[in-house]
Amino acid sequence: MSVVLGIDGGGTHTRASIVETGADAGAGAGDEPRRVLAHAESGSIKRLRVGAAAAEENLRALLREVYAQAGVTSVRAASCGVASASMPGIPEWITAVFWDFQVERSEVVGDEVIALDAAFQGGPGILQIAGTGSNTVGRAPDGSTESAGGWSSRLGDEGSGYWIGLHAIRRALHAYDREEPTRILERVGEIWGTRSLDELVNRGDGTPGPDFAALAPAISELAEAGDAVAQGVLQQAADDLARFVLLVRAKLKRKHGIVGEVPAAWTGGVIEKMRLVREAFFAGLQAAAPEMPVGREGVVPLEGALWRAGRLAEGREQGTK
Repeated sequence: MSVVLGIDGGGTHTRASIVETGADAGAGAGDEPRRVLAHAESGSIKRLRVGAAAAEENLRALLREVYAQAGVTSVRAASCGVASASMPGIPEWITAVFWDFQVERSEVVGDEVIALDAAFQGGPGILQIAGTGSNTVGRAPDGSTESAGGWSSRLGDEGSGYWIGLHAIRRALHAYDREEPTRILERVGEIWGTRSLDELVNRGDGTPGPDFAALAPAISELAEAGDAVAQGVLQQAADDLARFVLLVRAKLKRKHGIVGEVPAAWTGGVIEKMRLVREAFFAGLQAAAPEMPVGREGVVPLEGALWRAGRLAEGREQGTK
């Protein structure tokens, strides 16, 4: 048996679990029997979002908590998925922290890698990530990948929580110019505590900027209540998310010779928690590719990290891109 650690470093929260794998650990998800020893959550470990000092403290606090719950002082292997894994210095920093916590073998990969393996466990498929940020990645049978979107909050991430919050304000300002009704600016002002439109604009244009992703739930509520501008934002988010899945599907078929359909899965709060986005996303895929299998339940990326950590403990080769 091996004790392994999985970490899902999302844009807003970081989740970790320690499990015991092996024949005597009991039945678990997928093909790896396991017993859950501990689970803990902390703030983001994405340095660009919270800063290096806060990311470091969040990671160390998370590991202290999950180790204490599990009653362990070391683990055989760890897999950490984080959105900033490709940035210089990030894998080295997380690996150094792992050494301090007596992790024998470890890897740091992109958050899309652990999410893909949560959905397909090394096999082919397309995953749409739609949380604080967004990204679409597909994997061919030979392990190579194709992607679309995911070009950061400023340059892309269409359909993400950040995009929804930012573009809701932009569309609401256009509606204000045209004297069209919407409650978006009023609701954002309440959330931000601004007392005038000028103050709201200054807050939105400030440095550092506000947390636009935190506005997404309020935009969803307004859309559900019938706000036409908010509804338009969510419809555009769903259209963009579906369009990226179809783009990756086309690339997999054209470049990798895939015959037949490619299964698709999804993860993230935008699709999970926003009914209007979820329904429009499914409808868009059904209309364009009616034979494509699309998972109705969201993928839990942490499951992929645990699956990868279990394989790492056994010395199995696995892709990281």
